[in-house]
Amino acid sequence: MRLKVRRVYGRRAEGRLLVSSEPISFLGGVEPESGRVVERSHPLHGQSIAGVLLVLPHTKGSSVGCYVMYSLARHGTAPAGIVAELADEMLVSGAVISEIPLGVCEGAAGRLSELSGRRAVLELTRGYLEVRR
Repeated sequence: MRLKVRRVYGRRAEGRLLVSSEPISFLGGVEPESGRVVERSHPLHGQSIAGVLLVLPHTKGSSVGCYVMYSLARHGTAPAGIVAELADEMLVSGAVISEIPLGVCEGAAGRLSELSGRRAVLELTRGYLEVRR
């Protein structure tokens, strides 16, 4: 499966897909030292975002979340890449300062929900996310 993705930052990333049906708050919702989602009510609670291609509708919460993303990168627990349905200022600035490839694809979380766990390539220079079988 291949989805068209608009490049926001970065060039390429690959890894296992981790698809979230709900927005993520990086501030208080993700532990930078481990990369684990710690927000108890979140569907990804307990799972690590380290090294994955994270697909989500958008982020929520404070603008301080971009610094949490930077902390994730410094700890080696950041996602390999992110595909969001909507990229707000916090997500864009966090991706840039953390050097996390970021793309936008409308409806991605819903279309990829059943494919979480599969390997994928995010090729932002060519504008696509390809999910492997």
